[in-house]
Amino acid sequence: MKNITKSLIALLALFAISCSVEDVQDRPVIEGVDAPVLTAPQSGAAYVLSPDAADTQAERFTWNSANYGGDVEVTYVVEMDTKGNDFKTPQELGTVKSQNQVSVSVSKLNSAALALSATPFVAGDFEVRVKSTVSTDIMYSNVVGIVVTPYTTETPKLWVPGGYQNASGYGSDWTHSSAPTLLAEGYGKTAFEGYVYFATAQDGTVDGQGFKLSTQANWDGTNYGVGETAGTISTAGGNLSIAAGYYRIKADTDPEKLTYTALKTTWGIIGNATPGGWDADTPMTYDPATKKWTVTVVLTAQSAPDNGLKFRANGNWDLNYGDTGADGTLEEGGTNIGTSAGTYLITLDLSNPRNYTYTMVKQ
Repeated sequence: MKNITKSLIALLALFAISCSVEDVQDRPVIEGVDAPVLTAPQSGAAYVLSPDAADTQAERFTWNSANYGGDVEVTYVVEMDTKGNDFKTPQELGTVKSQNQVSVSVSKLNSAALALSATPFVAGDFEVRVKSTVSTDIMYSNVVGIVVTPYTTETPKLWVPGGYQNASGYGSDWTHSSAPTLLAEGYGKTAFEGYVYFATAQDGTVDGQGFKLSTQANWDGTNYGVGETAGTISTAGGNLSIAAGYYRIKADTDPEKLTYTALKTTWGIIGNATPGGWDADTPMTYDPATKKWTVTVVLTAQSAPDNGLKFRANGNWDLNYGDTGADGTLEEGGTNIGTSAGTYLITLDLSNPRNYTYTMVKQ
């Protein structure tokens, strides 16, 4: 019985060895012969992307098949990178197996461009190629240059770096990361607004003084300075000047406009809930450390929308804020704010552009 068992084991081992040898002999040799050839898009193709067309096709990338010396399944990846970066940080646009095309949507192409640090609404140069892979054997196609103008649904900002920052509570002078910002009306819009405090006067003609308006949180974007005429800005101008004070700054970067205004403001509360009624403002005080205006005041009970109080600049009605939704967020010219009787610490926060808020805390 032992001899029979040993014989069977030996026979099975011999069979396994002979099968393994035959498998190796019959296995095809995987070796790259001809790289894929990208046939579309053509060099210089330009894409101006829009969120309205996010789900539509931006481009159908096509290529001639790679040759690996046999009938094997090939994985193709369309890659994109910034021009001149040698595909060190490629973004994947699409992947298919043993096919010769891939459809890339507007949103996919846009996301890739933004991931490669493209500036929204500004044309940028990129390169695309096809990567083919079988097992560990990789080949790359020819490289084609394209131009992509991406979009963003984020609201654009302008940074306000300058020589006033340290004295005004905004970190180190000329430092974008701690500088206040202006906010546009919405994505793709060019009209910006925000509030900035200048503790000291800034003469843009003096070295180290003045300020700029920057489209990025560094100096790599577009930087606006003083324009050729009053109330304008220019990319070729020197630093902007301003007297000390708390300002609402507006700017429009539309190339056909390039306008700029700075309204100096002081703030108070007014209304029949306040000590001065509707005839006189109760002034508020600005704190550079908190970047907020405050006042402690005795209020009477008044019901909105006909009564209550509002925040008013410069003792007139040209600029005032109310709370239309009674949600703590202010709107220019908004509804009166209803009150209950008592002593309150009222805080006005204009430091977040276009997101102005207030609090009323009973003491």
